[in-house]
Amino acid sequence: MTLLDLSDLRASLEEKDSATMEVDVRGLNCPLPVIKTKNALDALQDGELTVIIERRDGCENVMRFAAGRGCESRVEERDGLFHVTIRKEQPPREDEHAASPAPAPDAVAASAFGRAAAERVPAATPTTPASTAQKGPVIILITSTRLGSGSDELGTVLMKAFLNTLGEAESRPAQILFLNEGVGLTTEGSEVLDTLCQLERSGVGICSCGTCLDYYHLKDKLRVGVVTNMYDTVNTLLAAANVIKI
Repeated sequence: MTLLDLSDLRASLEEKDSATMEVDVRGLNCPLPVIKTKNALDALQDGELTVIIERRDGCENVMRFAAGRGCESRVEERDGLFHVTIRKEQPPREDEHAASPAPAPDAVAASAFGRAAAERVPAATPTTPASTAQKGPVIILITSTRLGSGSDELGTVLMKAFLNTLGEAESRPAQILFLNEGVGLTTEGSEVLDTLCQLERSGVGICSCGTCLDYYHLKDKLRVGVVTNMYDTVNTLLAAANVIKI
């Protein structure tokens, strides 16, 4: 399916006045089920969207996406298919003509002082990175079971040491994303499962690529964290202040 096809889908959905919609995403690879769900939700004003999907992990991805958009969802399994129903409600519109409260005298004085101070501070140059002025989550991206290139044996030892040290560090990432061969670290037989479980309990998100788990036939052997999709992965990386690739 091309991006043009997705645009056509959205256009056709926008023409509907019904408060209920249905999207069939059977047979579509990641991240198209989530993207089609997003397009349908964007076109829906108020009402319910039903997404039909055959895979449990895809069902979980759609429900997680809906929750991220502030929508309630429920799932029903019928004839080997998952029917995810998402409820969308538009938030009440604020009165655009409501009078704003008058600022307190102290606030007016503080505002005037702030403007005067700002005039004395030179503007940031275009070469100043935005990340130096903004704080945000740190994401670690792991794409292999080994750390570095060269000796595979040494790389395995280094990766284990890195994750064990991370488990004892005072500063920790918001999420660790495992892609490609890296999903082997979150599955049965991994020597760092205890460390990753400890990190997850401390609040670090442990996310493994669903397509990668399928490719290596490890989906049923996942032992820590959740299965993620490329849509969530891309948005997580774009929202991060810093991404550390291992």
